[in-house]
Amino acid sequence: MIDPVLLLQELIRCPSITPLDAGAQDVLKKKLNELGFEIYNLPFGKGKDKIVNFFARYGKDSPHLCFAGHTDVVPAGASEWKSDPFSATIENNILYGRGACDMKGGIAAYLSAAEAFIVKNKSFKGSLSFLITGDEEGLGINGTVKVLQWMKDHDQLPDFCIVGEPSCIEQLGDTIKIGRRGSLNAVIRVEGLQGHVAYPHLAVNPVHQMINILSSLIDPPLDAGNEWFQPSSVQVTSVDVNNTVTNLIPQEALARINIRFNNLHKGASLKKWINMHCHRITDKVRVDVSISGESFLTNPGKEVHTLINAIENTMGKSPKLDTNGGTSDARFISQYCSVAEFGLVGQTMHKANESVPIHDLIHLTEIYYKYMELYFQ
Repeated sequence: MIDPVLLLQELIRCPSITPLDAGAQDVLKKKLNELGFEIYNLPFGKGKDKIVNFFARYGKDSPHLCFAGHTDVVPAGASEWKSDPFSATIENNILYGRGACDMKGGIAAYLSAAEAFIVKNKSFKGSLSFLITGDEEGLGINGTVKVLQWMKDHDQLPDFCIVGEPSCIEQLGDTIKIGRRGSLNAVIRVEGLQGHVAYPHLAVNPVHQMINILSSLIDPPLDAGNEWFQPSSVQVTSVDVNNTVTNLIPQEALARINIRFNNLHKGASLKKWINMHCHRITDKVRVDVSISGESFLTNPGKEVHTLINAIENTMGKSPKLDTNGGTSDARFISQYCSVAEFGLVGQTMHKANESVPIHDLIHLTEIYYKYMELYFQ
């Protein structure tokens, strides 16, 4: 049987910093091949932008349950670690290493659970699959997005998907994410007329216009939130005029904003809203908007309640259903099928000494196994 602890150590020892894979996916594909999964290698991009991904499926029938995850990790950083961040050391029953929490631990737990389930239920009616990308911590261009399109084109879309991102806040089992806010970035450039500060009537100050634009964007609030989502948030992340002197009205002002928006909005409507406020102040403005993901909400139906039952049976507690936090690849998956996120406690992700308690890894494996039993019964 696959030991999730040993598998996680093997994965961590592959320093798969985006966009490198360093052999991490080969570790998984070898074990999945031995279990009888049909494996499809799906690299996308060229040169330095090339990303390795794969899709693997066991069975051909419905219902089709998919697990989505990423083997790439963020750099270890310059902070001091207890040990080499890619050595996967264990100290006081805690496993340390980059990716232990985000999210090689989730992958190791799910693969271990899948093996145990298949061994015990060889003739179950349904399909298990893995969607594994190497581009979640990067630009997200040549990873899950393109794998999903391939899955659609080849009739491989699942009925339900679990994303194994760290979803829990304080204790394993306390949170399932059934949605995420959307994210939009905008760059606003206001062109003025350069001049001497002593003769403002001969100049047009773009900073003053920018202040008016930003004030109109951040006040009043976009909305008050709803049952599942907190209020949308408009945050100014940068204001620059590139002015190094005190007696010059600058030629141009630039600002950047980020909007994390709930399901009361769409990226396209917010783009129009930003442009409306900008052009109401001045015609000498240019707005560039990029939408990195729309908001989504998975209605808590049968699949989500089955996950709740699996957690309750294993941990003796009921999880909270939540939509807070940043973005994940679930934003792409939600366009093709119902999806929920459930994984480890995320308190150490992206930090020095990223880690997972051994008992959490074992319990997560048990939860995933129990979910398979309930899902396919």
